[in-house]
Amino acid sequence: MDLIRNFCIIAHIDHGKSTLADRLLDFTGTVEQREKKEQLLDDMDLERERGITIKSHAIQMEHKYENKNYTLNLIDTPGHVDFSYEVSRSIAACEGALLVVDAAQSIQAQTISNLYLALENDLEIIPILNKIDLPSANIEEVTDDIIDLLGCEKNQILKASAKTGEGIDKIISAIINRIPSPKGRSDLPLQALIFDSVFNPFRGIETYFKVINGKIKKGQTIKFLATGKSYVADEVGTLKLNKVSKNLISSGDVGYLITGIKNAKEVKVGDTIIDDGQIEVDAIDGFEEVKPMVFAGIYPVDTDDYEELRKSMEKLQLNDASLVFIPESSAALGFGFRCGFLGMLHLEIIQQRLEREFGMSVITTVPNVSYHAFTRKEPNKLILVNNPSDIPDPSVLERVEEPYIKASIITKSDYIGNVITLCIEKRGKMINQTYLTQQRVELVFELPLAEIVFDFYDRLKTVSKGYASFDYSPIGFSVSKLVRVDILLNGNPVDALSSLIHADNAYTIGKKMCEKLKELIPRQQFDIPVQAAIGAKIISRETIKAVRKDVTAKCYGGDITRKRKLLENQKKGKKKMRQIGSVEIPQQAFLAVLKLND
Repeated sequence: MDLIRNFCIIAHIDHGKSTLADRLLDFTGTVEQREKKEQLLDDMDLERERGITIKSHAIQMEHKYENKNYTLNLIDTPGHVDFSYEVSRSIAACEGALLVVDAAQSIQAQTISNLYLALENDLEIIPILNKIDLPSANIEEVTDDIIDLLGCEKNQILKASAKTGEGIDKIISAIINRIPSPKGRSDLPLQALIFDSVFNPFRGIETYFKVINGKIKKGQTIKFLATGKSYVADEVGTLKLNKVSKNLISSGDVGYLITGIKNAKEVKVGDTIIDDGQIEVDAIDGFEEVKPMVFAGIYPVDTDDYEELRKSMEKLQLNDASLVFIPESSAALGFGFRCGFLGMLHLEIIQQRLEREFGMSVITTVPNVSYHAFTRKEPNKLILVNNPSDIPDPSVLERVEEPYIKASIITKSDYIGNVITLCIEKRGKMINQTYLTQQRVELVFELPLAEIVFDFYDRLKTVSKGYASFDYSPIGFSVSKLVRVDILLNGNPVDALSSLIHADNAYTIGKKMCEKLKELIPRQQFDIPVQAAIGAKIISRETIKAVRKDVTAKCYGGDITRKRKLLENQKKGKKKMRQIGSVEIPQQAFLAVLKLND
């Protein structure tokens, strides 16, 4: 166990985690020349295209150092705020972390957030200044920033370039010398932490785990504590670039387990694996259920594809345990699913994966967050509202509570005014302002989650000219004055466009929604009224004018009554059409509601 080192790489998005992982694999000879490629651990097309890590990856490296053969277990982590749950699980399986900071961009919000997660878990932090080969690298200034943040010595900060491979040897020796070996004992009963799971279409779910105490053998009967179910370990092994089967994985090591499980719900990330015969083994701290932050409806464009969509979602859930969905139906869109996501990027990724991997054309409704409602009849009974149409009638509603978050924004001091204006516009309350350096400032706000769901991140980048970074964590629920704004097309409510909005903003947002829909919905043979309503009260109206045919064109001269008769007949026809006509809503209309400020 003294020769095992478990570590992860934490950093803000785009600071060079995946490239550094590539260089470590090259240096230790884990990857053969023919297997080499950029972002080797990012195996999804979407990850490679966007240059982001969506799923955390684990790999084992062997390295000879001072005549001893060390085993280095690397767990690469995502950098985007939406996937912070994956980061927290990876950190729990490690004893050390490489904190990577871009020498050109300095410390960002996610760097600090992930650092605090690592410090809470008592990890040994190795600070690394990456991208020192860039002409824009500001090495001295960023080194001072890291010293201020960590309180470390200047000589403890390693300078490297993951692109050129400079400084990688020093990083490997720092991992071996500075990160402690695991502390468990092999002679105790089995206790292992699940930190990830992947679906294999032939063998079922592969569970990735770290053994804290005891050992896990091939053919052993094991039990998952959270679900209480027992399985036989058909295969155990270590995670090289390709999986290597072993007979035994001992305390302190990281490996994979195949038990033939087909249902993703049975494997919970953060759960504890124990021996089936053991009773008095405690669960490892830190297990939480994944809590979705954003909810949206996903419907097939063609209603006949509903069953196909269900199968696609179930297969996708096997690879992404944080996706939650339940069936629902909409008068406007037919049958579909109400899905829970970790954030807007997660929603976008799921939508793209459905289209690419399963060939599904889907319509996504307006995303919203989860609210708590209380009625006058039962003031203590909590009603969970994931869909605006589920909210009780205003006549019986006592109060609605909405989720709040603590947002940390790091930006240049030139843009403080713009950022504060944006946050106040989003009903934010400023909590703290800290100057990290003369040029960089950290602003902490309390904001309603609903306000940051749609376009907050894009607008923050706009007002700060791309120099702001953003991170958030939920802090609970607070009473809010919310109303449900319904959109009526031709007098019929479109439930997919309903949204819960703060009463102060309801009129302006209702008006903007009507104006936007007027532009996007194609004209029909009859007038279409587009209305926004709160309950029975109409707060805004726009009319999409009919495409008219000039029925009097054939009249040359003659009596006016002749023309009037033709116009009256046309009017009756239009009225009849309007009663039986249905209005098709294009996909852009659902998405446009999100971008009302553009």
